[in-house]
Amino acid sequence: MTRPQGVIALSCGEPGGIGPEISVKAWEALRSTCPLVWLGDPRALPEGTKWAAVDTAAEARDCVEDAFPVMEIPFAGDMTPGQADPRNAAGVIQAIETGVSLVQSGHATALCTAPINKKALIDGADFAYPGHTEFLAALGGKERVVMMLASERLRVVPATIHIALADVPSVLTPELLRETIEITAAGLTNQFGIPQPRIAIAGLNPHAGEGGAMGKEELAWINDLVAQLQRDGFALSGPHPADTLFHAAARANYDAAIAMYHDQALIPIKTLDFDQGVNVTLGLPFIRTSPDHGTAFDIAGKNIANPDSLIAALSIARSMSHSTENSAETSVG
Repeated sequence: MTRPQGVIALSCGEPGGIGPEISVKAWEALRSTCPLVWLGDPRALPEGTKWAAVDTAAEARDCVEDAFPVMEIPFAGDMTPGQADPRNAAGVIQAIETGVSLVQSGHATALCTAPINKKALIDGADFAYPGHTEFLAALGGKERVVMMLASERLRVVPATIHIALADVPSVLTPELLRETIEITAAGLTNQFGIPQPRIAIAGLNPHAGEGGAMGKEELAWINDLVAQLQRDGFALSGPHPADTLFHAAARANYDAAIAMYHDQALIPIKTLDFDQGVNVTLGLPFIRTSPDHGTAFDIAGKNIANPDSLIAALSIARSMSHSTENSAETSVG
């Protein structure tokens, strides 16, 4: 099937959050360069939004410059800004599933997801996943995916994510780190168009263990794993002390950094580019991006939400789509 060039499926996320508002703002900023189709209940859209109902992504491309294209998914609950109604959970989930179906069938080139409220999904639909990423992995038939946080200044991947710091040393295994590196390298090549990506590995311990004085994991296995993957052809460096890995001169030496735990990865990117960080899921059989923020119930409905992260997420999805198509053409050639 021939894809409508560049059409991105945008799932609505939690309708009581800022997702609908920033979706319209992002469309206003990008409609002439980044066609999208919004999946959700139009009752959640800001009052006065000029929207058009569409049945296909191709129809969305035809109308996107004049009206906000909406593939309607009726929700059962209320659409009150700042409040999550569990009755909408089934609709929110259906919007995500529809987006996945569109990209897997080739009707859209990428999926961008607005933030969800996990408690509302659990309360309203017994949602069985820790979050968006795990649900998408299940829909894509993948056991292991990788979360990358990306901006123009930095791409960083946490090897372990939402676990207690005390649990990191036991969860972080050679197998987990190897898979993280392999998936990251493949994603940088196939979806970001970087033929031989340079990846910097952060140490787990302060000063990367300082020869065992501040922790043993580097000496016990991290150094050896990095060396083995280097012999296998990966362009890796490290493990580096994390406190010297993210300044400008250091960032010039790699295409992405792999951190060992959540805050080690997210603090630098949120410090460098708080409003334009993007969550990219690598390892899925399709492109998925998301703004790197939550539902922001406290400002929903006030028309003050900053759309920059969603604009960046849509822009990166578009760029990744082009890189993926070019990579596929090169492979065929």
